[in-house]
Amino acid sequence: MISANNVTYRVGKKALFEDVNIKFTEGNCYGLIGANGAGKSTFLKILSGSLETTKGDIAVTPGQRLSVLEQDHFKYDDFNVMDTVIMGNERLYQIMKEKEAIYAKEDFSDEDGIRASELEAEFAEMDGWEAESNAASLLNGLGIGTEFHYAPMKTLDGNLKVKVLLAKALFGNPDILLLDEPTNHLDLDAITWLEDFLIDFPNTVIVVSHDRYFLNRVCTHIADIDYGKIQLYAGNYDFWYESSQLLIRQMKEANKKKEEKIKELQEFISRFSANASKSRQATSRKRALEKIELEEIRPSSRKYPYIDFRPDREIGNEVLTVEHLSKTVNGEKVLNDVSFLVGRNDKIAFVGGQELAKTTLFQILMGELEPDEGTYKWGTTTSQAYFPKDSAGEFDNDLTITDWLTGYSPVKDVTYVRGFLGRMLFAGEDGVKKVRVLSGGEKVRCLLSKMMISGANCLVLDQPTNHLDMESITALNNGLIRFPGVALFTCHDHQFVETTANRIIEFLPGGGMIDKITTYDEYLAGDEMARKRTVFTADREEDED
Repeated sequence: MISANNVTYRVGKKALFEDVNIKFTEGNCYGLIGANGAGKSTFLKILSGSLETTKGDIAVTPGQRLSVLEQDHFKYDDFNVMDTVIMGNERLYQIMKEKEAIYAKEDFSDEDGIRASELEAEFAEMDGWEAESNAASLLNGLGIGTEFHYAPMKTLDGNLKVKVLLAKALFGNPDILLLDEPTNHLDLDAITWLEDFLIDFPNTVIVVSHDRYFLNRVCTHIADIDYGKIQLYAGNYDFWYESSQLLIRQMKEANKKKEEKIKELQEFISRFSANASKSRQATSRKRALEKIELEEIRPSSRKYPYIDFRPDREIGNEVLTVEHLSKTVNGEKVLNDVSFLVGRNDKIAFVGGQELAKTTLFQILMGELEPDEGTYKWGTTTSQAYFPKDSAGEFDNDLTITDWLTGYSPVKDVTYVRGFLGRMLFAGEDGVKKVRVLSGGEKVRCLLSKMMISGANCLVLDQPTNHLDMESITALNNGLIRFPGVALFTCHDHQFVETTANRIIEFLPGGGMIDKITTYDEYLAGDEMARKRTVFTADREEDED
């Protein structure tokens, strides 16, 4: 168990948390939620001990091991992947290294033998002989092939490093597991594996995530941070949302009844306070009036942008034709003879682990890359707006947000442009902020403003939910559901894909693709059945042999 006792944390004069008391108990998974800036990551750091409280303390059950998903992707560059994962259990790793040092001695003494015997006993007690196979199982589950298991960390790309650090956090059955955005940069297969792992995990988990589907699957409780307090709810994210909304409605209804009672008492007092025969009753009602207290209903600190894509022109029947596209990137053929047609009602999610293939296709369709072979053609009634995965070049200038967006607006009126910025939570002086200094989430909201102001009827979005908070993801999700045009997109948010897409395309390793008109959940169900059929067939063949 881990608990916060009267915890206050101040940044300057501002209290981010004040007198927080909360217990996280064994066998439960807690989703820590709140608006951007509410302090979710800060509270995890306080729980882990990497930040000192201003007041109060954190208590951990004696003898329990706490594990944290680290964010420094370069910290373990001097180690190989296997060692990095096993470092998740620091004591076990120390034993392994001390054993190696003793056995490497040329002058092996009696004292060394006694020490080695002690270490071997502790090593066996900690299941050390299974350490490498357990670590390999975690790496395989997260989609890291055996060819990388003993590779130097510095040779891995960013996405693989994220997975290794996650495997490190999960390694060795920690008693308390703290995960800050564990699904970031994971493909959907890895996210599904992690969900199943956490559902079966027997100890305490506290997780920050913007993935609603993930929180719904893994969480037994929700810890909601709002106005420096943390309110605990039993149930998953959807249950929290319904419960919190119900609580507000009940408080409003209770206040309404109290206000009616107050009005009734005030009218009686006003009418009969001067009447001698009724004065005793009037006095009694005055006392009753003084005892009525209205509930304080504070609006949530959460803010939802308003995302609404309105095409300037209705789209025709001919939208996009892709024929025999092929493209090689850095010696790897990422697109191999790709062909498909896009219809006027299509909202297509490109899924699967071939991230480079999806990004390369979008770059070709938007004219940023030339294909090696094949052609594509947009219909004459179409207009496109693009959300790139890497948008760094868009903001490498000294323009203000208002000037930046005005440059893309068909109407150069500042009031018109500020209207779009206001919908995206850039109010007042925010409009004069330089785009160069914006946070990741602010840059995404700028790009979505640019797409809205374009009036395009075909949207191409490559991982648009990265860096967004849950409120903005929800707003974007709803905006795309309402959008009457065509959307081609990639996204690792399961709920986003399921509620938006009516067609799924998956690029397969080594070329080829699957193209189905279906919802995402139906697609996954079919894929799972196919896997089971494959395993069943393989088992039968093995039996026959």
